[in-house]
Amino acid sequence: MTAVTAPENPNPNRAMSRTASTPDSALERRLAAEQKTLALPLRSLLRSEPIVCAEADTVRTAVQRMHEARVGAIVVVDAGSRPSGIFTERDLLRVMPETSLDTPIAEVMVRKPLALPEHTPSYEAALLMIEHRIRHVLVTKEERLIGVVSERDLFSLQRLGLGELTMEIRLARDVDALAALAGRVRRLTRMLVEEGVAAERLTLFVSVLNDRISERIIELVRKRHALDRISWCWLAFGSEGRLEQTFATDQDNGLLFVAHDGARPDTVRESLLPFAREVNEALDACGFPLCKGNVMASNPALCLSFEEWQAKLSGWLGNSEPKALLDAAICFDFRALSGDARLAADLRQWLLGVTRKRPNFLRLLAETALQAKPPLARWRDFATEDAPGAPGTINLKMYGVRPFVDVARVYSLAHALPQTNTADRLRAAAGVGVLPAAEAESMLAAFFTLQRIRLAHQATLDVFPADDGANRIDPRKLNELDRRTLKEAFKLSRDLQSRLSMDYHL
Repeated sequence: MTAVTAPENPNPNRAMSRTASTPDSALERRLAAEQKTLALPLRSLLRSEPIVCAEADTVRTAVQRMHEARVGAIVVVDAGSRPSGIFTERDLLRVMPETSLDTPIAEVMVRKPLALPEHTPSYEAALLMIEHRIRHVLVTKEERLIGVVSERDLFSLQRLGLGELTMEIRLARDVDALAALAGRVRRLTRMLVEEGVAAERLTLFVSVLNDRISERIIELVRKRHALDRISWCWLAFGSEGRLEQTFATDQDNGLLFVAHDGARPDTVRESLLPFAREVNEALDACGFPLCKGNVMASNPALCLSFEEWQAKLSGWLGNSEPKALLDAAICFDFRALSGDARLAADLRQWLLGVTRKRPNFLRLLAETALQAKPPLARWRDFATEDAPGAPGTINLKMYGVRPFVDVARVYSLAHALPQTNTADRLRAAAGVGVLPAAEAESMLAAFFTLQRIRLAHQATLDVFPADDGANRIDPRKLNELDRRTLKEAFKLSRDLQSRLSMDYHL
């Protein structure tokens, strides 16, 4: 699933328009104020010295310092002021009453706290808080602690903020409320695009907030179904599984379960399918359209036990038909979205152990990854298509983003790399020596150039077409700089495909 958010008054049978989700002027002003705060470097948000302690200090000492400073967290630092851990009010509740107040803080602190350099834009801290569900991010200068940014620092000045938005999603009581919140996510995303937020962070922002909406839908629907004796995991496939969502998408998901007490998979599936169907319909109502190819958890063929998923994936590994390879490509990017995430982790571990031993399948997958050629012309800048209603255009999803996604997938499956995100896969491939580090960085820059142009185009659309129009751009309408960078991005895409072709002797 790539990405979508919904209008304020969603209608699955009506195209989403800017008019339907246009906020009032007061809301626009609040969003604009929010964006200004998120664009500031983290150091500008620091108002006081951080409250710290040493690893040898006791829990009692740490709590006393937090109480005296009226803060919710204390950072544990070494002799060089480098952070080694963090201890928060939540951690105090977690360890008490089993832990003595005279216990060294090093025994109960959270190690390796998330930290960002002082010059980092504030929105990156906001994304970390949303992604990891934390309330504090450390700010460093040359690896030394200089401050702590809290959720309150980022969001308290605005009526509508990311912190408030995520909290409202968590507290939403019905699908209608979530549909309205999805509309707010969409408007804030549009503003971030217009502000020029980096494509990697922006797609993560969209994906994480859409994750939260989907998780809350699943939670609400789950309460209406008797699934207490079933271990299950809701799987995200495609771009949702890769955390690469943009504005326009449909659903790609499935269900993984384990049958307990000797229950037959068919019996468990009968219990899960009504639940899955209701979730799919609720997602549709919130602006995530039903998949035309029926790649959804409500499809019995994608609501499977652990052993059935193993058999299905094994079948794809031995099938050379184009449709089987396409299905495999979509589903191999799976990620746990809700439920028992251990099931998905175990399935991923099994899959990686199998794929690296299937050179014939990997070669077929590599051949498929070479099919979408970058649209470069010999005598002109670009090779465009005359698509219905869109003459002289390029499909940036098919011929721009897809080659990077497909090649990164091949390398991840061939070298047992657990990542599903394309950028993370390319970085991991460089880490194990599959790609030269400098070459990987160039590929990443090209990939995010394409994503940025694609997002900027979608942000200008009043209506998202039912076909691939949301991903089609007319290169003649781009400014000269974007035309040049787009051409260079396509060249690097071609280079990446050439490397894959040489690696598999294609």
